[in-house]
Amino acid sequence: MNVKSIERKNSTATIVVEIEKEMMEQGAEKAYLKARKNIMIPGFRKGKAPRKMIEKMYGAHVFYEDGLDEIFPEVYEFAVLKQDEFKAVGRPSLTNLEIAEDGTTTLTMTTDVYPDVTLGEYKGVEAEKVEATVNEQQVENELKQMAENVASTENVERAAEMGDTANIDFEGFDNGVAFEGGKGENFDLKLGSGSFVPGFEEQIVGMNIGEEKDIDITFPEDYHAELAGKAVVFHVKLNKLSVTNVPAIDDELAKDVSEFETLEELKADIRAKKLEAAQKQMESTFENAVVEAVAANATVDMPEGLINAELDHQMENFAYQLQMSGYTVEQYAKMMGGDMNSLRQAFRPMAEKQAKNNVVLAKIAEVENITVSDEEIEAEFAEMAKTYDMEVEKVKSLVPAEELTTGLKTRKTVKMLVENAVAVAPKAAEETASEE
Repeated sequence: MNVKSIERKNSTATIVVEIEKEMMEQGAEKAYLKARKNIMIPGFRKGKAPRKMIEKMYGAHVFYEDGLDEIFPEVYEFAVLKQDEFKAVGRPSLTNLEIAEDGTTTLTMTTDVYPDVTLGEYKGVEAEKVEATVNEQQVENELKQMAENVASTENVERAAEMGDTANIDFEGFDNGVAFEGGKGENFDLKLGSGSFVPGFEEQIVGMNIGEEKDIDITFPEDYHAELAGKAVVFHVKLNKLSVTNVPAIDDELAKDVSEFETLEELKADIRAKKLEAAQKQMESTFENAVVEAVAANATVDMPEGLINAELDHQMENFAYQLQMSGYTVEQYAKMMGGDMNSLRQAFRPMAEKQAKNNVVLAKIAEVENITVSDEEIEAEFAEMAKTYDMEVEKVKSLVPAEELTTGLKTRKTVKMLVENAVAVAPKAAEETASEE
């Protein structure tokens, strides 16, 4: 086997490789042995036809294409993976195949290659950084949520009021004809929540348990096309009413929902935890801003292979998140009024940005000679095992060491960039508006 030429243009490389007749014959023979059981030739039982007879009938090189598949891993390793001139991204495409009279085969392959990166300024870049703060309204909202979490519910026998939860049966009619999606039974509706069409909940107020009535509603102009702007009638029956008794926000609540004895102690704990969370969010936001600034200063001709690989990765992560909520990606795409292709296109800008960030960070790690020691790798495996409550060896079997090493190196690179970055205060809203 011999690499005749390599031509690289931006993020693509074209490789011409020559394969000796003997090697192609080995591949063709393997292809023949796999295929012959399904081949019938007059005068021979099925699967018993000699290779020469099949080639005489269908062509001398009938098994070469499948034979190439048999030897391609070896060809790929020699002609693509072992090249010093480039690093291939993804599987190459076969663009031409020529078979000489002596049986020598010449392949022309095209592959995306890891791009050249021209770094710009990456130390001392400026990025906006806000101060982590917690206001009293956030604390009060948390206390309110805690109180609602331990609230009790009781049924009441009176006319419906705003704030009540009304259990209702309802059905909507358009000119006397029931319309799709307009019917529900034993539906719990919090009056005043704004969950239903404007005007609906207000007309439940004053109804008594067991009462039925017709409610006139006009759908908003921006509602679903079939009902937008239409005047309809809902027939409603009130089955029961319940009220939620939310406890007072005081020392007693603090004792019920926490280990603290007083409300002030609970407030202090909420404030401290929220401040810690805000600090982590601020640091993460600043870190992302630094990386974005560094990447913006770099020039990279991104190959489609890298972008698509990142896009696949993001789609897989999104699918996993949806799965945890009981949905599939296909269901989500349909709910959003699209399909898998439109959903993938929606993710593409983010994938393009992240793919560029990845190659820029890798280049900086190379330039700065940022490395990861065996001890750091072992410590990371141990930490992952602790986090997921697994044996270290089990984690190692699930997470490739190369993937872990790349992640650690990236984190160290980002840390270096952040330590050398310059934090600046965010621009005032008025200033930003005037610039636009």
